Amino acid sequence: EKKGNMETRLNSTEEQLDQLKNQSADELKVAFSAGLTDSGIVGPFDEETTLIFSKTITNVGRGYNSSAGVFTAPVTGLYFFSFTAADYLKGYMGLYLYQNEQPVSFSLDLNDHGGYTSMTSAVALQLDQGDRVRLALPASYRLYDDSRNFSMFSGFLLFPV
Repeated sequence: EKKGNMETRLNSTEEQLDQLKNQSADELKVAFSAGLTDSGIVGPFDEETTLIFSKTITNVGRGYNSSAGVFTAPVTGLYFFSFTAADYLKGYMGLYLYQNEQPVSFSLDLNDHGGYTSMTSAVALQLDQGDRVRLALPASYRLYDDSRNFSMFSGFLLFPV
């Protein structure tokens, strides 16, 4: 009889462990990709403006908010972000990447030929749970996107810390 009890307890402990494993595995699945817009030209604006990449392609773990353009880290960890920005008019194109309210990087390109051009940048960031990452367009700069997704923003959790 005692042996039966022990087996039952072991089985239920194993089930609980499996449930916990599945829960934490799901928490650690975080990845998103979003396109900027279908409507063509974005900017120039009078002041620096957070870009709202409104076309969600992937949003596993629901970290990316497509109406605010902001990714919020669901767990503390090392994250990888990349973006591509495109335009087709002569002039400068550039983007700030922010962690919370701190600019982490500024990516700049000069389109001197006036045809389609794009720039890509990437960064690995250690984020605390709740940290926010976004892209901002400096005042007087512009970008272009349409249904072909020239301009994209992506990120994913490499591993929890």
